[in-house]
This record gives sequence, C-alpha cells and structure tokens, in this order.
Amino acid sequence: MSRPRVLLAAAAAAFAAGFGALAALQHLAFRTGRFDLGNLTQTVWSTARGDLLELTDAQGRQISRLAAHFDPIVAALAPLWWAWPDATMLLAVQAAAVALGAVPVFLLARKHVGSEWAGLGFALAYLLYPATQWLVLDDFHPVALATPLLLLAFWWLDEGRLAPFAVAAGLACLSKEHVGFAVAAMGLWYALSRRRPRAGLAIAAAGAAAAVLATAVVVPAFSPGAGSPFAGRYESVGGSPAGIARAAVTDPLALLREGTEGRDGRYALSLLLPLAGLPLLAPLAATTALPEVAANVLSDTPTQTSVRYHYTAAAIPGLVAAAVLGAGALRRRRPGAGAVVARVAVVATLAGGVALGPLPLWGHVPLGERAGTRDHVVGEHARAARRILALIPPAVPVSATNTLGAHLSERRRVLSFPVVREARWVAVDTTRPSFVDSADAPVRARAALRRLLASGRFRVVAEDDGVVLLYRPAR
Repeated sequence: MSRPRVLLAAAAAAFAAGFGALAALQHLAFRTGRFDLGNLTQTVWSTARGDLLELTDAQGRQISRLAAHFDPIVAALAPLWWAWPDATMLLAVQAAAVALGAVPVFLLARKHVGSEWAGLGFALAYLLYPATQWLVLDDFHPVALATPLLLLAFWWLDEGRLAPFAVAAGLACLSKEHVGFAVAAMGLWYALSRRRPRAGLAIAAAGAAAAVLATAVVVPAFSPGAGSPFAGRYESVGGSPAGIARAAVTDPLALLREGTEGRDGRYALSLLLPLAGLPLLAPLAATTALPEVAANVLSDTPTQTSVRYHYTAAAIPGLVAAAVLGAGALRRRRPGAGAVVARVAVVATLAGGVALGPLPLWGHVPLGERAGTRDHVVGEHARAARRILALIPPAVPVSATNTLGAHLSERRRVLSFPVVREARWVAVDTTRPSFVDSADAPVRARAALRRLLASGRFRVVAEDDGVVLLYRPAR
C-alpha cells in the first residue's frame, strides 16, 4: 500500500476515534439532549425490540420517527444495538461514517488534482473542515450519514458509473427528507458538465421526486398534526416547499431579503473560507450544495446558519467536491499547481478549524474558537446527575428535562418536562431546565417544577447540585 493511502487510513481512523471519544465524553458530561440524541436512541431501542421507529414526541404522544423526519436509515442501527446497547454506539457510528467520507474525497482529488498526495491533502482538508467536525459533535442525526454517502455518490457519478451512484444516492435519501434535492442538483451537474442531459435530468427528476414525496406525503401522513413540525421555520417565505415556490414567483424580494441577512453572509464565509474559496472555481459543482444552503438561509431558525450544527450535512459534500474540482481547474491552467493547491487547502482548513472548529485545544490559542471547549469535561454536576438518575427504575415512564432525558431514553415512554402525564418519576436539572433552543422553555420548566412541589402529589426523592428527582406515590 502506498504511503498516501496508509496516511489516509490513519487520518480517517484518528478522526473516527478522536471525535467519537469526544462525542461520548460530551454525552457523559450531560451536554447532549433528549432532542436529538435521546429521541434517536429511543427510536433505535424501540426498533431493536420490534416497535419499528417508535418514539415519544415532545407532547407525550407515541409516534413514528417518520412523523418528524424521513430518516428510516436509522432502523439499520437496530442490529448494532443488540451488540452495543448504549447511546454512545450512535455517536461512534456517526463519527466512523463521517470519517469514511475521506475516501471518496481522496479518490476524486487523485483523479482531478493529479496525484495520491493531492488526494491525501484534500482528504485531510475534509477531515479538518470545521463543518465536518461540528457535524459529529452535534448530538446524533441520521442526516450526518448523508455526508459520506453523497460524497461516494459524487465520485461514482464523476466516474459515470450510474448503478453504484444510484445505490449511494438512494441510501442518502433515506437519511432525511430534503436530501433528494441535493441528489437532484447532482443530476443537473452531471447533465451540464458531462453533457449527458438524458441521464442527468432523469437523476434530477428522481431526486426531486424522492424529496417531494418524503416531505409532502410521508411526513404529513405520519404526523399527528398532518404537516411538518418544522414548517414554522419558513413562515416568512411561504411555510412549505410549495409555499416557497409560490413566493419565488409572487414575492421574490421576500426570498432575497430572507437569504441576505447579516448572519447569512457570515454563514457563507464560514463555509467557503476554510476551503480557501476553491468551490468558487467550480461553480457548477458548488451548486450541488445549494439546496441545503438555501434551506438554511431561508429559515427563521438561527442555528441553521451556523457551522456548529448538523444543518451542513448535505452541503459539505458539494462544497468539498467543488473545492477538488476547482483545484483541478487550476491544475489544468497551470500544470504542477495541484500539489501546491492541496497544501493550501490543508492549511486553510486547519486555520479555519482554529477559528471556527470544535476542538477544545483551540480555546487556548489566540483567536481560537472557544465554543464548547468545556463540553467534554465530566464534572461534579454530571456525576451528581448520574447518581440521581440511577435511582429511577428501568422501563418505567419518566418525565425529564432535555439533558437528563438523553440518558433515560431506553424505555417506551420518555416525556419531556414539563409534560408529566402518567409519569411517577420526574427528573429536573434546574441549571439547564429544558430545551436549549426555546427561549421561554426554562421559565416554563421552573414554573412547572414549583407547581409540582406545591401540589403535594410529588415528593423529592433526591437533590444534588441542582438536579432534582421527584416521585409520585401510588394512591
């Protein structure tokens, strides 16, 4: 095996092990949430027991995971649960899967930039890319599996091998409802760049049809509210894919305003600068990232325009592939430039990682990113929470705040406090009382806790470092 391939294998293994361990430490430090690691743990746990994709939603209803997102690929993790029945298994699988995306990047860069060393350089750039690293530390999301699958699909499509492309792209579409639009964009790229209009347009039509079917038919069919629970994020631009399409015709300025806010520009720079702007040299390939980027900048939810969350999963493949093809375009103009550009990509992504990435090390570097630098530290608060949660019997219904709920999801009924319903056990972390992405949730959770205590129906079983466990005796 050549030296670049050995180094590629070592880098991918180091990424999987290092970021998998860091994600596991965040979980042990109670920095993960019922939404989303906990509800996906419950989904896999339920599927492994024969209740396909069942979970408890935020309102306390038993629903199919498909009512929230079309990501049936998560069912494939059920056999792994039998061997490793713990939430950290999901985190390890996510880190390993994302690490494997370095392989198609290596193959693509070796082909277009001209050497295995260049391939190694771009594979390292992919692993160093801030968005890639944050992806595996933002709890667990099945859409993270789309990143390596779309990269593999891009490689097969670039090779003109449509059968393996269809397999990889089809699996990617099973990771979230909107991924089909990224596949559709790949089809348009193939039609225009490879002058294969018939095949390319067929791919585009199939990808778009998969996304529309998942978004407009499957999710509403399973949803208790007969619609996407996330439609509210797009109210200002139509509230649904169909509404956005109408707005594009009737009020295009609304789309333009929503997509050009200050945070949108910063988001674009955080995606492009760590790749040294190379995707701009292959604009047609870069458009394969456009569906994901557009969905994010049109959303009213600020977390969607940040590289710290999983919302970049379907954009990373297009941006990295475009960076490789952009480097290939430079090499064609200036033979011999490929190796230099690959080194520039590595340096740029490393610098981008310092400024934007999640590694705790960067918090000690001047101008380094400090977000999350303590999230991996298992302190006394986490130890207190673990001791208290150990008092709750297995299998019983429980109501818990978000960070505690991530550790209580291996049961059929897990209610999100302040929803209590039939739960006789209630666990509340008063220091982080509820969902981190809802401004009024902590206020509501604290008020609900006061009401429970005042009602006399619950008694405090244990309390330590702000973590309170209540129990309701049988009447």
